[in-house]
Amino acid sequence: MSTVVVTGGTGTLGREVVRHLVEDGHDVVVTSRSATPSVWDSARTVQVDYRSPGTLRTAFEGADAIVHCATRVSGRRGGDVDLTGRVLDAARHTGCGNLVYISIVGVDRIPLRYYRTKIEAERLIEDSGLPWTILRTTQFHQLVIRLLNALTRPPLALVPDLSVQPIAAAEVGARLAELATARPAGRVPDMGGPEILAVPDLARRYLEAIGRHRLVRPIRLFGSVYKGFRAGHHLAPANASGTITFQEYLNARMRSPR
Repeated sequence: MSTVVVTGGTGTLGREVVRHLVEDGHDVVVTSRSATPSVWDSARTVQVDYRSPGTLRTAFEGADAIVHCATRVSGRRGGDVDLTGRVLDAARHTGCGNLVYISIVGVDRIPLRYYRTKIEAERLIEDSGLPWTILRTTQFHQLVIRLLNALTRPPLALVPDLSVQPIAAAEVGARLAELATARPAGRVPDMGGPEILAVPDLARRYLEAIGRHRLVRPIRLFGSVYKGFRAGHHLAPANASGTITFQEYLNARMRSPR
């Protein structure tokens, strides 16, 4: 049995990591900015201020591994890079045996501001002197749903003519839990969803599922970010290890209580 700390353990992905670790019998500590307890009784939640080295060091004390899921979606000062740097400082102080980091396929090839912070955070980890493991994945089903919900609100839904490879957060959580309880592995193979699908097609499926009537029109965008997505740099066709399809996720979401 290992002791594993999960930063951001109350978030979409963090909850899944915690669930798998608990089910496998590991001692789990969840760090969170809020006092919201973990949904798992056997996991201990510690409220931390990520700007305070003391609270992080206390939370990390005795950890065999740290899974760093906490994030700040900001490319400005105080964003993901600063957050990761503070986590690394605390991890060094407590002698962490494996720092596991979740990243995104294409962060080194698509010049999106948030992606730039993720690749910079990766480099901080690689140069930290700590044993580390980095996993890059494609987009979560939940993110795709949020995007589709926003795009299909107007009567005419203008949808980027792109493809995505959505993956279930539950499957990524299982993989991170596995990596956290294994030896540090450096950069591991990317992890992608089971299908590569056109966003306009996903928009039509989503509209049908929620009963919203909209005309969907694919559009081409411009710029270096769009060019990177058009080239498929955010996809991992050779690593389609996910098994839960978007349609299966959507169907389950529609069946669940709101």
